[in-house]
Amino acid sequence: MPSPFASSAPLPQPPTTPDGAPPGDASPTVPASPTVPAQAASVEEQRASPAAGVPRATPAQLRYVRPCVTELRLSAFAAHLRARFSLGAVTLFVGASGSGKSSALRAYEALARLGGGAPLGEVFADPVACVPQGARPDAQRRRGFRIGCTADGPGGPVRLDVAVQAEPELRIVGERLSAGGVVLLETALRDPGRRSVQAAWHTGGPSPVTRAPLPDDRLGTALLPLRVAGKTDGQRQVLAAAEQMVVALRSVFACDPQPDWMGAPVPTGTGRLLAGCDNLADVLWRTREECGRRHAQLVAALAAGSGGSARPAGPVVDLRAEPLTDGTVRALLHRADGTGTELARLGYGELRYVALALVLLTGPGVLDVDPAGEVPAAMQTLTLLADGLDRGLDATQHAELLRLAVRMAERGHIRCVGAVSDGSFAARTDGVTVVHLGS
Repeated sequence: MPSPFASSAPLPQPPTTPDGAPPGDASPTVPASPTVPAQAASVEEQRASPAAGVPRATPAQLRYVRPCVTELRLSAFAAHLRARFSLGAVTLFVGASGSGKSSALRAYEALARLGGGAPLGEVFADPVACVPQGARPDAQRRRGFRIGCTADGPGGPVRLDVAVQAEPELRIVGERLSAGGVVLLETALRDPGRRSVQAAWHTGGPSPVTRAPLPDDRLGTALLPLRVAGKTDGQRQVLAAAEQMVVALRSVFACDPQPDWMGAPVPTGTGRLLAGCDNLADVLWRTREECGRRHAQLVAALAAGSGGSARPAGPVVDLRAEPLTDGTVRALLHRADGTGTELARLGYGELRYVALALVLLTGPGVLDVDPAGEVPAAMQTLTLLADGLDRGLDATQHAELLRLAVRMAERGHIRCVGAVSDGSFAARTDGVTVVHLGS
Protein backbone atom coordinates (compact mmCIF):
# COMPACT_ATOMS: atom_id res chain seq x y z
CA MET A 1 0.00 0.00 0.00
CA PRO A 2 1.22 3.52 -0.65
CA SER A 3 3.05 5.51 1.99
CA PRO A 4 1.29 8.62 3.32
CA PHE A 5 4.23 10.52 1.82
CA ALA A 6 4.67 8.76 -1.49
CA SER A 7 6.93 11.40 -3.00
CA SER A 8 9.84 10.59 -0.68
CA ALA A 9 11.76 7.44 0.14
CA PRO A 10 9.85 5.56 2.86
CA LEU A 11 11.30 3.79 5.86
CA PRO A 12 12.46 0.21 5.17
CA GLN A 13 9.40 -2.00 4.98
CA PRO A 14 8.77 -4.74 7.55
CA PRO A 15 8.31 -8.35 6.43
CA THR A 16 5.47 -8.63 3.95
CA THR A 17 2.37 -10.76 4.12
CA PRO A 18 1.89 -13.58 1.61
CA ASP A 19 0.16 -11.24 -0.83
CA GLY A 20 3.24 -8.99 -0.86
CA ALA A 21 1.71 -6.08 1.09
CA PRO A 22 3.31 -4.87 4.31
CA PRO A 23 1.17 -5.84 7.29
CA GLY A 24 -0.80 -2.85 8.49
CA ASP A 25 0.30 0.15 6.44
CA ALA A 26 -2.80 2.12 7.31
CA SER A 27 -2.35 5.06 4.99
CA PRO A 28 -5.52 7.10 4.45
CA THR A 29 -7.15 6.81 1.05
CA VAL A 30 -7.01 10.36 -0.26
CA PRO A 31 -6.05 11.84 -3.62
CA ALA A 32 -2.30 11.62 -4.14
CA SER A 33 -0.37 14.81 -3.60
CA PRO A 34 3.35 15.33 -2.90
CA THR A 35 3.90 16.75 0.55
CA VAL A 36 7.68 16.62 0.90
CA PRO A 37 10.25 17.66 -1.74
CA ALA A 38 11.39 14.68 -3.77
CA GLN A 39 15.03 15.60 -3.24
CA ALA A 40 14.76 15.30 0.55
CA ALA A 41 16.92 12.45 1.79
CA SER A 42 15.06 10.07 4.10
CA VAL A 43 16.38 9.07 7.49
CA GLU A 44 17.62 5.79 6.05
CA GLU A 45 19.35 7.43 3.08
CA GLN A 46 21.37 9.51 5.52
CA ARG A 47 23.16 6.35 6.66
CA ALA A 48 25.40 6.75 3.66
CA SER A 49 26.36 10.23 4.79
CA PRO A 50 26.17 10.48 8.58
CA ALA A 51 27.65 13.95 8.53
CA ALA A 52 24.85 15.33 6.37
CA GLY A 53 23.21 18.18 8.21
CA VAL A 54 20.89 21.09 7.87
CA PRO A 55 22.49 24.02 5.98
CA ARG A 56 23.04 27.25 7.83
CA ALA A 57 20.38 29.90 7.43
CA THR A 58 20.93 32.35 4.59
CA PRO A 59 20.98 36.11 5.25
CA ALA A 60 17.44 36.33 3.84
CA GLN A 61 16.27 33.73 6.33
CA LEU A 62 17.85 35.49 9.27
CA ARG A 63 15.03 38.04 9.25
CA TYR A 64 12.90 35.36 10.92
CA VAL A 65 14.53 35.75 14.32
CA ARG A 66 11.34 34.57 15.97
CA PRO A 67 9.85 31.32 14.64
CA CYS A 68 6.61 31.73 12.69
CA VAL A 69 4.56 29.74 10.19
CA THR A 70 5.15 31.01 6.65
CA GLU A 71 3.34 28.38 4.59
CA LEU A 72 0.21 26.28 5.08
CA ARG A 73 -0.24 23.11 3.02
CA LEU A 74 -3.56 21.34 2.60
CA SER A 75 -2.64 18.38 0.45
CA ALA A 76 -6.02 16.77 1.07
CA PHE A 77 -8.28 18.49 3.61
CA ALA A 78 -12.01 19.23 3.36
CA ALA A 79 -12.49 21.25 0.14
CA HIS A 80 -8.76 21.67 -0.47
CA LEU A 81 -6.57 19.42 -2.65
CA ARG A 82 -2.88 20.05 -3.40
CA ALA A 83 -3.22 23.53 -1.93
CA ARG A 84 -0.36 25.57 -0.52
CA PHE A 85 -0.67 29.09 0.82
CA SER A 86 2.17 31.50 1.56
CA LEU A 87 1.53 33.44 4.76
CA GLY A 88 2.80 36.97 5.26
CA ALA A 89 2.85 39.07 8.38
CA VAL A 90 -0.83 39.89 7.77
CA THR A 91 -2.68 37.38 5.59
CA LEU A 92 -6.35 37.40 4.64
CA PHE A 93 -8.22 34.52 3.03
CA VAL A 94 -10.90 36.02 0.80
CA GLY A 95 -13.75 34.23 -0.91
CA ALA A 96 -17.44 33.53 -1.06
CA SER A 97 -19.23 31.30 1.40
CA GLY A 98 -18.13 27.70 0.88
CA SER A 99 -14.83 28.63 -0.78
CA GLY A 100 -12.75 27.06 2.01
CA LYS A 101 -11.72 30.07 4.10
CA SER A 102 -12.84 28.61 7.40
CA SER A 103 -11.44 25.15 6.68
CA ALA A 104 -8.01 26.64 5.91
CA LEU A 105 -7.98 28.39 9.29
CA ARG A 106 -9.33 25.25 10.95
CA ALA A 107 -6.38 23.25 9.60
CA TYR A 108 -3.94 25.91 10.84
CA GLU A 109 -5.52 25.86 14.30
CA ALA A 110 -5.41 22.05 14.32
CA LEU A 111 -1.67 22.07 13.61
CA ALA A 112 -1.19 24.65 16.36
CA ARG A 113 -3.05 22.53 18.91
CA LEU A 114 -1.16 19.39 17.90
CA GLY A 115 2.08 21.33 18.27
CA GLY A 116 0.98 22.19 21.80
CA GLY A 117 0.65 18.50 22.64
CA ALA A 118 -3.14 18.13 22.41
CA PRO A 119 -4.41 14.61 21.64
CA LEU A 120 -5.84 13.96 18.21
CA GLY A 121 -9.38 13.35 19.46
CA GLU A 122 -9.55 16.79 21.09
CA VAL A 123 -8.24 18.53 17.98
CA PHE A 124 -10.56 16.82 15.49
CA ALA A 125 -13.97 16.41 17.10
CA ASP A 126 -15.47 15.57 13.68
CA PRO A 127 -12.58 14.10 11.68
CA VAL A 128 -14.80 12.75 8.88
CA ALA A 129 -15.70 16.34 7.97
CA CYS A 130 -11.99 16.90 7.22
CA VAL A 131 -11.84 14.12 4.63
CA PRO A 132 -11.99 15.49 1.06
CA GLN A 133 -15.40 15.05 -0.48
CA GLY A 134 -15.41 12.11 -2.86
CA ALA A 135 -12.42 10.36 -1.24
CA ARG A 136 -13.40 6.70 -1.39
CA PRO A 137 -12.43 4.23 1.34
CA ASP A 138 -10.07 1.38 0.58
CA ALA A 139 -10.80 -2.32 1.12
CA GLN A 140 -10.31 -1.85 4.89
CA ARG A 141 -12.73 1.14 4.93
CA ARG A 142 -9.90 3.60 5.60
CA ARG A 143 -10.09 7.28 4.68
CA GLY A 144 -8.15 10.28 5.88
CA PHE A 145 -6.58 13.67 5.18
CA ARG A 146 -3.16 15.37 5.00
CA ILE A 147 -2.06 18.78 6.25
CA GLY A 148 1.28 20.48 6.82
CA CYS A 149 3.13 23.75 7.24
CA THR A 150 6.53 25.41 7.08
CA ALA A 151 7.94 27.30 10.06
CA ASP A 152 10.73 29.76 9.38
CA GLY A 153 13.14 30.89 12.07
CA PRO A 154 16.81 31.15 13.02
CA GLY A 155 17.51 27.67 11.57
CA GLY A 156 15.86 28.38 8.21
CA PRO A 157 12.65 26.79 6.90
CA VAL A 158 11.44 23.62 8.64
CA ARG A 159 8.66 21.53 7.06
CA LEU A 160 6.07 19.42 8.86
CA ASP A 161 3.63 17.10 7.08
CA VAL A 162 1.05 14.92 8.81
CA ALA A 163 -1.20 12.17 7.45
CA VAL A 164 -4.28 11.40 9.57
CA GLN A 165 -6.60 8.43 9.27
CA ALA A 166 -10.17 9.48 10.01
CA GLU A 167 -11.96 6.17 9.47
CA PRO A 168 -12.44 3.61 10.85
CA GLU A 169 -10.28 4.87 13.74
CA LEU A 170 -8.80 8.32 14.23
CA ARG A 171 -5.01 8.09 14.33
CA ILE A 172 -1.85 9.66 12.92
CA VAL A 173 -0.48 7.25 10.32
CA GLY A 174 2.47 9.25 9.05
CA GLU A 175 4.51 12.29 9.99
CA ARG A 176 7.56 13.88 8.46
CA LEU A 177 9.76 16.69 9.79
CA SER A 178 12.40 17.94 7.36
CA ALA A 179 14.78 20.85 6.90
CA GLY A 180 17.34 21.70 4.25
CA GLY A 181 16.45 18.60 2.20
CA VAL A 182 17.08 16.29 5.16
CA VAL A 183 14.28 14.26 6.74
CA LEU A 184 14.85 14.51 10.48
CA LEU A 185 11.82 12.57 11.72
CA GLU A 186 9.71 10.01 9.91
CA THR A 187 6.87 7.93 11.32
CA ALA A 188 4.60 5.26 9.85
CA LEU A 189 1.86 3.00 11.13
CA ARG A 190 3.05 -0.61 10.79
CA ASP A 191 0.67 -2.57 12.96
CA PRO A 192 -2.97 -1.39 13.09
CA GLY A 193 -3.50 -3.53 16.19
CA ARG A 194 -1.17 -1.31 18.24
CA ARG A 195 -1.86 2.26 19.29
CA SER A 196 1.57 3.43 18.18
CA VAL A 197 3.58 4.35 15.10
CA GLN A 198 7.13 3.36 14.29
CA ALA A 199 9.35 6.43 14.40
CA ALA A 200 12.90 6.99 13.17
CA TRP A 201 14.86 10.17 13.69
CA HIS A 202 18.24 11.40 12.55
CA THR A 203 20.98 10.81 15.13
CA GLY A 204 24.37 10.95 13.44
CA GLY A 205 27.51 9.49 14.95
CA PRO A 206 27.95 5.74 15.50
CA SER A 207 24.16 5.18 15.38
CA PRO A 208 22.88 7.30 12.48
CA VAL A 209 19.23 6.47 13.15
CA THR A 210 17.24 6.05 16.36
CA ARG A 211 14.03 4.03 16.31
CA ALA A 212 11.26 3.98 18.87
CA PRO A 213 7.48 3.69 19.01
CA LEU A 214 5.46 6.88 19.48
CA PRO A 215 1.74 7.17 20.29
CA ASP A 216 -0.54 7.44 17.27
CA ASP A 217 -2.69 10.17 18.81
CA ARG A 218 0.04 12.77 19.40
CA LEU A 219 2.29 14.78 17.13
CA GLY A 220 5.71 13.17 17.22
CA THR A 221 7.46 16.48 16.59
CA ALA A 222 6.06 17.85 19.87
CA LEU A 223 7.38 14.78 21.72
CA LEU A 224 10.93 14.89 20.35
CA PRO A 225 12.31 17.36 22.93
CA LEU A 226 11.42 14.74 25.57
CA ARG A 227 12.97 11.86 23.62
CA VAL A 228 16.16 13.26 22.09
CA ALA A 229 19.20 13.81 24.31
CA GLY A 230 21.00 16.29 22.04
CA LYS A 231 24.42 14.65 22.49
CA THR A 232 25.37 14.43 18.79
CA ASP A 233 25.27 16.95 15.96
CA GLY A 234 22.47 14.97 14.36
CA GLN A 235 20.40 14.99 17.55
CA ARG A 236 20.94 18.71 17.96
CA GLN A 237 19.73 19.25 14.38
CA VAL A 238 16.57 17.31 15.16
CA LEU A 239 15.99 19.20 18.40
CA ALA A 240 16.55 22.61 16.78
CA ALA A 241 14.08 21.85 13.99
CA ALA A 242 11.46 20.37 16.33
CA GLU A 243 11.71 23.23 18.81
CA GLN A 244 11.45 25.84 16.06
CA MET A 245 8.30 24.18 14.72
CA VAL A 246 6.76 23.78 18.19
CA VAL A 247 7.45 27.41 19.16
CA ALA A 248 5.89 28.64 15.89
CA LEU A 249 2.78 26.51 16.35
CA ARG A 250 2.27 27.15 20.05
CA SER A 251 2.44 30.92 19.53
CA VAL A 252 -1.02 30.92 17.89
CA PHE A 253 -4.10 32.53 19.44
CA ALA A 254 -7.37 31.56 17.76
CA CYS A 255 -9.81 34.34 18.61
CA ASP A 256 -13.54 34.65 17.93
CA PRO A 257 -15.01 37.46 20.05
CA GLN A 258 -18.53 36.74 21.32
CA PRO A 259 -20.30 40.09 21.83
CA ASP A 260 -23.22 38.49 23.68
CA TRP A 261 -20.85 37.58 26.52
CA MET A 262 -18.41 40.49 26.50
CA GLY A 263 -20.53 43.17 28.15
CA ALA A 264 -21.39 41.31 31.33
CA PRO A 265 -19.47 41.97 34.58
CA VAL A 266 -16.96 39.22 35.33
CA PRO A 267 -14.98 38.12 38.39
CA THR A 268 -11.33 39.03 38.49
CA GLY A 269 -9.07 36.13 37.60
CA THR A 270 -5.83 35.55 35.75
CA GLY A 271 -6.23 38.60 33.51
CA ARG A 272 -5.51 36.44 30.46
CA LEU A 273 -7.88 37.02 27.55
CA LEU A 274 -9.93 33.97 26.55
CA ALA A 275 -10.64 33.05 22.92
CA GLY A 276 -14.22 34.34 23.14
CA CYS A 277 -13.07 37.59 24.84
CA ASP A 278 -15.90 37.22 27.37
CA ASN A 279 -13.51 38.16 30.20
CA LEU A 280 -12.44 41.38 28.50
CA ALA A 281 -13.27 43.50 31.58
CA ASP A 282 -10.93 41.41 33.73
CA VAL A 283 -8.12 41.86 31.18
CA LEU A 284 -8.63 45.63 31.08
CA TRP A 285 -8.55 45.70 34.89
CA ARG A 286 -5.06 44.24 34.69
CA THR A 287 -3.53 45.82 31.59
CA ARG A 288 -4.57 49.46 32.00
CA GLU A 289 -2.19 49.90 34.91
CA GLU A 290 0.54 47.55 33.66
CA CYS A 291 1.23 49.24 30.32
CA GLY A 292 0.02 52.80 29.93
CA ARG A 293 1.57 53.19 26.47
CA ARG A 294 -0.21 50.17 25.02
CA HIS A 295 -3.45 51.24 26.68
CA ALA A 296 -3.15 54.68 25.10
CA GLN A 297 -2.68 53.03 21.71
CA LEU A 298 -5.79 50.94 22.30
CA VAL A 299 -7.83 54.06 23.15
CA ALA A 300 -6.53 55.79 20.01
CA ALA A 301 -7.51 52.78 17.89
CA LEU A 302 -11.01 52.78 19.42
CA ALA A 303 -11.37 56.51 18.75
CA ALA A 304 -10.34 56.00 15.11
CA GLY A 305 -12.79 53.17 14.60
CA SER A 306 -15.80 54.56 16.46
CA GLY A 307 -16.81 57.52 14.36
CA GLY A 308 -14.67 60.03 16.27
CA SER A 309 -16.10 63.48 16.83
CA ALA A 310 -19.03 62.74 14.50
CA ARG A 311 -20.86 61.18 17.45
CA PRO A 312 -22.86 63.56 19.66
CA ALA A 313 -20.91 62.47 22.74
CA GLY A 314 -17.59 63.03 21.00
CA PRO A 315 -14.65 60.67 20.44
CA VAL A 316 -13.55 57.85 22.73
CA VAL A 317 -11.07 59.09 25.35
CA ASP A 318 -10.67 56.00 27.55
CA LEU A 319 -11.64 52.38 28.15
CA ARG A 320 -11.67 51.37 31.80
CA ALA A 321 -12.68 48.54 34.06
CA GLU A 322 -14.28 49.43 37.37
CA PRO A 323 -15.02 47.19 40.38
CA LEU A 324 -18.56 46.49 41.52
CA THR A 325 -19.78 45.76 45.04
CA ASP A 326 -20.26 42.05 44.33
CA GLY A 327 -16.54 41.57 43.57
CA THR A 328 -16.88 41.62 39.79
CA VAL A 329 -15.56 44.21 37.32
CA ARG A 330 -17.26 45.80 34.33
CA ALA A 331 -15.81 47.67 31.36
CA LEU A 332 -16.84 51.22 30.44
CA LEU A 333 -16.14 53.22 27.29
CA HIS A 334 -15.62 56.90 28.11
CA ARG A 335 -16.21 59.72 25.61
CA ALA A 336 -15.15 63.35 25.45
CA ASP A 337 -18.32 64.70 27.08
CA GLY A 338 -17.58 62.70 30.23
CA THR A 339 -20.21 60.01 29.73
CA GLY A 340 -19.38 56.36 30.34
CA THR A 341 -21.05 53.63 28.33
CA GLU A 342 -21.15 50.03 29.53
CA LEU A 343 -19.82 47.61 26.90
CA ALA A 344 -23.14 45.77 27.07
CA ARG A 345 -24.75 48.81 25.41
CA LEU A 346 -22.41 48.77 22.42
CA GLY A 347 -23.37 47.19 19.13
CA TYR A 348 -22.22 43.81 17.86
CA GLY A 349 -19.58 45.25 15.53
CA GLU A 350 -18.31 47.76 18.08
CA LEU A 351 -17.69 44.99 20.61
CA ARG A 352 -15.86 42.82 18.10
CA TYR A 353 -13.73 45.80 17.10
CA VAL A 354 -12.83 46.53 20.73
CA ALA A 355 -11.85 42.90 21.33
CA LEU A 356 -9.77 42.46 18.16
CA ALA A 357 -7.96 45.76 18.69
CA LEU A 358 -7.10 44.65 22.23
CA VAL A 359 -5.69 41.36 20.91
CA LEU A 360 -3.51 43.13 18.35
CA LEU A 361 -2.09 45.43 21.01
CA THR A 362 -1.30 42.77 23.62
CA GLY A 363 0.92 39.69 23.60
CA PRO A 364 1.52 36.15 24.93
CA GLY A 365 1.59 37.40 28.50
CA VAL A 366 -1.98 38.69 28.24
CA LEU A 367 -3.66 36.27 25.84
CA ASP A 368 -4.66 32.76 26.86
CA VAL A 369 -2.03 30.99 24.74
CA ASP A 370 0.02 27.92 25.55
CA PRO A 371 3.51 29.18 26.49
CA ALA A 372 6.17 27.55 24.34
CA GLY A 373 8.25 25.81 26.93
CA GLU A 374 10.84 28.10 28.45
CA VAL A 375 10.96 30.48 25.49
CA PRO A 376 10.53 34.06 26.75
CA ALA A 377 7.45 35.84 25.43
CA ALA A 378 9.76 38.49 23.94
CA MET A 379 11.22 35.83 21.63
CA GLN A 380 7.82 34.69 20.34
CA THR A 381 5.83 36.21 17.50
CA LEU A 382 2.20 35.79 18.40
CA THR A 383 -0.11 34.85 15.50
CA LEU A 384 -3.73 35.94 15.72
CA LEU A 385 -6.00 33.47 13.94
CA ALA A 386 -9.39 35.05 13.27
CA ASP A 387 -12.16 33.51 11.21
CA GLY A 388 -14.69 36.14 10.14
CA LEU A 389 -12.26 38.95 10.90
CA ASP A 390 -14.61 41.49 9.29
CA ARG A 391 -17.83 40.05 10.73
CA GLY A 392 -20.07 42.85 12.01
CA LEU A 393 -17.53 45.61 11.31
CA ASP A 394 -18.39 48.72 9.33
CA ALA A 395 -16.09 50.12 6.64
CA THR A 396 -14.20 52.40 9.04
CA GLN A 397 -13.64 49.68 11.62
CA HIS A 398 -12.51 47.17 8.99
CA ALA A 399 -9.98 49.58 7.49
CA GLU A 400 -8.66 50.74 10.88
CA LEU A 401 -8.28 47.18 12.15
CA LEU A 402 -6.23 46.21 9.09
CA ARG A 403 -3.99 49.26 9.49
CA LEU A 404 -3.47 48.41 13.16
CA ALA A 405 -2.59 44.80 12.28
CA VAL A 406 -0.03 45.92 9.71
CA ARG A 407 1.50 48.46 12.09
CA MET A 408 1.91 45.92 14.88
CA ALA A 409 3.25 43.30 12.46
CA GLU A 410 5.90 45.71 11.23
CA ARG A 411 7.21 45.92 14.79
CA GLY A 412 7.53 42.15 14.93
CA HIS A 413 4.97 42.09 17.73
CA ILE A 414 2.27 40.01 16.08
CA ARG A 415 1.20 38.26 12.89
CA CYS A 416 -2.38 37.94 11.73
CA VAL A 417 -4.15 35.31 9.63
CA GLY A 418 -7.81 35.99 9.06
CA ALA A 419 -10.75 35.11 6.83
CA VAL A 420 -12.94 37.86 5.38
CA SER A 421 -15.79 38.01 2.91
CA ASP A 422 -14.82 41.42 1.52
CA GLY A 423 -11.26 41.75 0.26
CA SER A 424 -11.54 45.28 -1.11
CA PHE A 425 -10.07 46.86 2.02
CA ALA A 426 -7.11 44.46 1.94
CA ALA A 427 -6.33 45.41 -1.64
CA ARG A 428 -6.06 49.05 -0.54
CA THR A 429 -3.87 48.33 2.50
CA ASP A 430 -0.11 47.97 2.07
CA GLY A 431 1.48 45.07 3.91
CA VAL A 432 -1.47 42.67 3.58
CA THR A 433 -1.13 39.33 1.76
CA VAL A 434 -4.42 38.38 0.10
CA VAL A 435 -5.28 34.75 -0.71
CA HIS A 436 -8.24 34.53 -3.09
CA LEU A 437 -10.20 31.29 -2.87
CA GLY A 438 -12.82 29.93 -5.20
CA SER A 439 -11.86 32.13 -8.11
